[in-house]
Amino acid sequence: MDKDALKKIISHSKEYGFIFPSSEIYEGLNAIYDYAHNGTLLKNNIREYWWKSMVQLNENIVGIDSAIFMHPKTWVASGHVDAFNDPLIDNKDSKKRYRADVLIEEHIEKLNLKIKKEVSKAEKRFKEKFDKKEFLATNPRVKEITKSINEIKSKMVSAFEDDDLVLVKKLIDDLEIKCQVSGTCNWTEVRQFNLMFNTKLGASEDSSMDLYLRPETAQGIFLNYLSVQKTSRMKIPFGIAQTGKAFRNEIVARQFIFRMREFEQMEMQFFIQPGTQEDWFNQWKKKRLKWHLNLGIESDCFRYHDHDKLAHYADAACDIEFLFPFGFKELEGIHSRTDFDLKSHEKLSGKKIQYFDPLLNKNYTPFVLETSIGLDRMFLAIISNSLKTEILEDGTSRNVMNIPKPLAPNKLAFLPLVKKDGLPEYTRNIMKDFIHEINIVFDEKDAIGRRYRRQDAIGTPYCITVDHQTIEDDSFTIRDRESMEQKRINLSELKTIINDELSLNSLLKKLDN
Repeated sequence: MDKDALKKIISHSKEYGFIFPSSEIYEGLNAIYDYAHNGTLLKNNIREYWWKSMVQLNENIVGIDSAIFMHPKTWVASGHVDAFNDPLIDNKDSKKRYRADVLIEEHIEKLNLKIKKEVSKAEKRFKEKFDKKEFLATNPRVKEITKSINEIKSKMVSAFEDDDLVLVKKLIDDLEIKCQVSGTCNWTEVRQFNLMFNTKLGASEDSSMDLYLRPETAQGIFLNYLSVQKTSRMKIPFGIAQTGKAFRNEIVARQFIFRMREFEQMEMQFFIQPGTQEDWFNQWKKKRLKWHLNLGIESDCFRYHDHDKLAHYADAACDIEFLFPFGFKELEGIHSRTDFDLKSHEKLSGKKIQYFDPLLNKNYTPFVLETSIGLDRMFLAIISNSLKTEILEDGTSRNVMNIPKPLAPNKLAFLPLVKKDGLPEYTRNIMKDFIHEINIVFDEKDAIGRRYRRQDAIGTPYCITVDHQTIEDDSFTIRDRESMEQKRINLSELKTIINDELSLNSLLKKLDN
């Protein structure tokens, strides 16, 4: 793993107009970022890919856009007022703050890496005779590490379920977990911090109401689910999708845009008949992983992680983790939320929000399957997987972003070979045929080689070079981002490339097969 990879991503993102630190002229705000011109285009394309794959490709899923402000009782019913906390611990020497559960999980991951090393050594030793399943079950060293992992998980889950922070601290001490900065085990006690932002609604201090900025978008769906069901005439099973901003006062905010205080979620709540949740949970796990793999990213970059410690509302939970520059971390969560949220809102509001099932001829509170992905994390996954530095045959290097072509900020760059002889005007005339379909860019500054490098660095899939021959026969040179190969094509061939490779429809069609 390249320790400097994240630094390179942050630097590249700023230099090429993807992400800027927010309020930078005033020294910025910690863990707050602005999306620049290229970043906004990429972010919009990711959101559109998610939205269309959820709503457009599924006849039983509809979308809403609920308000950021909701009645404060919403967060009492959901459990956020009492239970939306992070267990935090400080190292006395470095003064650095950590999430206690993350420290323990990272220790477990180190033990898993030891098992992987043992497996790797055995594979090299036994080659084609190697039986991985048998090795994991019989090797004494692996069995010892596995036993240790299971014991740690059991103690961690028990401690958090009982809200026993003393036991959490003891576990960290017993495992001799060290601070990454100071290298010491000199820890404070573990404390809980609520993550919601407070605000007020009203014209004066005396008459104002205390509100919260929403920490998730799901509750807006739950409050509206029955109205949506009736007006859309949906029958169970059906889903409601939503994208939007959420806010969490993260005490430990780091790793660029991976963990921010203002972020965007893409969530879908799927309402089902009680008792069917296990089947739907497994179905959505597979569907969501397929969505990610459809982008052409290597499957080794993803893995499932089943939760040992469940949230208060869940009876099953699984993360799709992605191999970020800092290791495997959660990208998307699939949660079986049971009927906790709907029953809690029904109880606190005093309003009946049950579903009438015409097939069973009875009312009941639906169970809910949730898929929730951070748009910012998906953005980081794509750019961290895409950014490459390549050494070319002539000894020079180039920075290239191999962003999945339908998601690239600009799909085509139109480059007149020179800024005279009518070539810029002719180039702009050709562009008119495509400007309504895809994002394109015009670039006439600098030598053609420099312009190619500039487009490589922002992930433009193809560069179209217009020269004097173009005026004669309407053909032009197309250069491929990955291979850097060039060939002459005409307008009809370019339109085929757009339809087959660059449009979002081409991505959705692959997903629907």
